[in-house]
Amino acid sequence: MSGTPPPRLHLLGDAALLCELPAPATLAQQQRIWALAEHAREWPGVGETLPGMNNLTLTFDPVVIDLDTLTAQVLEAWPRLAAGAVSGRLVEIPVAYGGEHGPDLADVAAHTGFTPAEVVRRHTGAEYVVYLLGFLPGFSFMGGLPPELATPRRAEPRLAVPARSVGIGGEQTGIYPLVSPGGWQLIGRTPLELFDPAAEPPTLLRPGDRVRFVAESVQT
Repeated sequence: MSGTPPPRLHLLGDAALLCELPAPATLAQQQRIWALAEHAREWPGVGETLPGMNNLTLTFDPVVIDLDTLTAQVLEAWPRLAAGAVSGRLVEIPVAYGGEHGPDLADVAAHTGFTPAEVVRRHTGAEYVVYLLGFLPGFSFMGGLPPELATPRRAEPRLAVPARSVGIGGEQTGIYPLVSPGGWQLIGRTPLELFDPAAEPPTLLRPGDRVRFVAESVQT
């Protein structure tokens, strides 16, 4: 794709290459990352392909492919990759907003200048795209949060965020699949399981999926 700079390449240890794009993260750039990951899986010597936010880590076997060859393959493939259309599914996530399930909804409302009900309306009115899974098994980092809802993380993170909590952290929204420490602003909770190690696949969401939140209830 003309006009798109190639990724910056950095060696991580002896057997991993980081391919990093400049900020900000966009859907088009993330789609290029996914395309490069798919392409690199076919290269001899490449092991895992690990998409991140605006970056991709490729593990490789130095006995099979050396760093210079892998670097050349990345730079040769990059201009031929197409962002393309998102091929993921549309997944609806029911949410109980506010109250005990969303203890920070009022704080988000105060920060944004909206009423809690308007925060919920805008949060459910957008369509999100899963950029990557990380931090915890099944934790999805999503793009698409309306910019007017962006809210800084809590000054003091919680030691135990309840599983399935829906939160806002900066310019992103996401769902905690498991009980864990966390500093995102909690605005609701879903009854859906995000991670089940016995299932195939084990995660409800996958990179490229589109997500819509549906308000089951709202306590303001």
